[in-house]
Amino acid sequence: MDSAQLIFTYFPNLSTTQVAQIELLGELYADWNQKINVISRADIDFFYERHVLHSLALAKFISFKSETSVLDLGTGGGFPGIPLAILFPNVKFHLVDSINKKIKVVSEVSSALGLTNLTCEHGRVEQLQSKYDFVVTRAVAEFQMLVNWTRGKIKPNSFNEIKNGIIALKGGDLTEELAAFTKVRVIPISDYFSEPFFETKKIVYA
Repeated sequence: MDSAQLIFTYFPNLSTTQVAQIELLGELYADWNQKINVISRADIDFFYERHVLHSLALAKFISFKSETSVLDLGTGGGFPGIPLAILFPNVKFHLVDSINKKIKVVSEVSSALGLTNLTCEHGRVEQLQSKYDFVVTRAVAEFQMLVNWTRGKIKPNSFNEIKNGIIALKGGDLTEELAAFTKVRVIPISDYFSEPFFETKKIVYA
């Protein structure tokens, strides 16, 4: 497995607690992945690059203010929600996935890390009653589907440096997928990170 040092290269000003939590992430996921396959076998060797750092690209795009509420839609094994919850301890994260065994891993990892700003739920986003400042996702669905699922779930009043909305991690050619969205912003993650893995990865914000 690659090293947590990769994260500290890009985020050098973490607290002692945050450093310990990020170092523990690799150990926790290596252990859980043997029981429940939440990360592909090919990717587990590149865990910090392809899962943790990829998730934290969002932290280069926006520094969430305290008390911001964030929904991680289709969190899978906890990405991007768990790395973001480590980085933003004063932000409230709600991680949701329709696959119960994945939420079990999220719950156990969150508990082992001592994260008090994270809740997780087995369910579908359409059934959620709460509203959030931001919805974050990673490779969950086409953008139109994300818009449909989250309609009415984003708070109207914004207090961060950007307006409330959807921030999605995506890859590949998005021309066709985003053709109907004239106001989205697409940010290449290679603007933040130099590793070749990120050359085709993007943040889509609307």
